Amino acid sequence: MQATRLPSIISNPNTPVRSSVIWLHGLGASGNDFAPIVPELGIQDELGIRFVFPHAPTMPVTINNGMVMPAWYDISEMDLMKRADAEGIQQSTSTITDMINDEIAMGIDPSKIVIAGFSQGGVIAFDAGIRFPSTLAGIMALSTYIPVRDTLPNAETSGNGNLPIFYGHGDFDPVITLDQAESARDFLEATGYSVEWKQYPMEHSVCPQEIAHIKTWLTKVLS
Repeated sequence: MQATRLPSIISNPNTPVRSSVIWLHGLGASGNDFAPIVPELGIQDELGIRFVFPHAPTMPVTINNGMVMPAWYDISEMDLMKRADAEGIQQSTSTITDMINDEIAMGIDPSKIVIAGFSQGGVIAFDAGIRFPSTLAGIMALSTYIPVRDTLPNAETSGNGNLPIFYGHGDFDPVITLDQAESARDFLEATGYSVEWKQYPMEHSVCPQEIAHIKTWLTKVLS
């Protein structure tokens, strides 16, 4: 099935567009979640960044009694590593890959495109970014994990061994615990990827210190 493009909040710079950040929200949220961070970063015009905040499709989520909500994939059970819907992840990855290609078709080089995501969105950011046939500017993964690992290509197979990865997580995250995120980080490093790892004294959220680090990292990979 051909992936369908998603409605999105798009924030364009006041300068010519030279780079893009596609930023994916978490379960039950929307593209509105992270759009307010753009002015806080204060780098949009300087780096000519188009920020794209897609709204995930709505679907019944099993773990929430089948309630229909925005989601990148279904969640079926409490065990974090067993509950992810591999087919749903694949479908969302296909959709986001199409959106990356849309940015390229508008003249943005892959080396100037960041795929970012929080929680569920981070799962898709990892999957889409690592699998993309050209090396992107980077993956920005926030408060997330990697549930489906057996099909994820290692750095040599993917050709993306030089892909910059920013990985931020909270010490007190009750949704995706620190040890689960550390396991994902260790998996990435064991398969040949280099990870810039940051921990923060927060729960399942984003804090001012992390926003400052995101600003520094985006400036580095998009300059």
